Amino acid sequence: MITKLRTKNAARIGSLVILLFVFLTNSISVTGSALAKTDTLRLFLIGNSFSQNATRYLPQLAAEGGHPLKIGRAELGGCSLQRHWEIAEAAEKNPEDPKGKAYNGKSLRELLSVGTWDVVTIQQNSMNSGDVTTYAPYAKKLVALVKSIQPKARIVMQQTWAYRIDAKQFTQIADKQFATSAKEMWEKSRASYHTMAAELGIPLFPVGDAFWKVNSNAKTAYKPDTGFNLDNAKSPSLPDQTNSLHVGYHYNNSQKLAFDANHANEAGCFLGGLVWYAVLFHASPASLKFRPDQVSDEFAGQLRNAAHEVTKGGKKTK
Repeated sequence: MITKLRTKNAARIGSLVILLFVFLTNSISVTGSALAKTDTLRLFLIGNSFSQNATRYLPQLAAEGGHPLKIGRAELGGCSLQRHWEIAEAAEKNPEDPKGKAYNGKSLRELLSVGTWDVVTIQQNSMNSGDVTTYAPYAKKLVALVKSIQPKARIVMQQTWAYRIDAKQFTQIADKQFATSAKEMWEKSRASYHTMAAELGIPLFPVGDAFWKVNSNAKTAYKPDTGFNLDNAKSPSLPDQTNSLHVGYHYNNSQKLAFDANHANEAGCFLGGLVWYAVLFHASPASLKFRPDQVSDEFAGQLRNAAHEVTKGGKKTK
């Protein structure tokens, strides 16, 4: 009788061990880290409005994919790598220096020191993105500071996007020289980001590549509405901006026609979020169903495919 009971107990224990193994195996996150899928990924952004754009819909995408997410931010409009470093440097020299507390009264060190951050991101401001000389030595110094505070954090750089093809000005590509087209802005900024990422040994969010993939495809590219009379425009009339990934023409609070060829609109923010999702969680965004109300089902599907292709389906790199 005792032998039979021991045999049954051993069998039960063995079954529990197998079940526990299966549970743990299925809960391992596709981030490739020790995080369980039910654990919260803590993401900290050092950026500007472009990082805000790219992560606008990331929480919804992460939730759909079953990846709890917490985002911390050190973002200032138009902020370059140089400015972020100068702010951090001021605080490192004197923690009470107001110049070092530019993020709602906090320094970068203070924000980064709250808990543990799994991923920290950086980027260049878009107007300097095409000139690799503007990245040094600031990107390297920021990465070193981040590692000194969060040594286990994975650092990723966002490759920002080119402005809309009808922009009035494009990125700087050298001292007092600017790109002459959206294509050249994409090419020069892409080269700069890849050069810097290779030097730092960190991966990229290829958002700029995703934007260009959409904008360079005849089936999905935005085409300026040359028949619209901008001089006599009155609210709410606007030119046809189908497939635009940028804010473009809109009416401001004074009901005057305004133009923003730089920042992402709802579709652009959605595309950026899809790319970030793929890189962060090493999962293809192609099967996700969420989309902003302003983005049609058809265009949303095209954006998911573009994000899938530029991220190789979320395949892990570095």
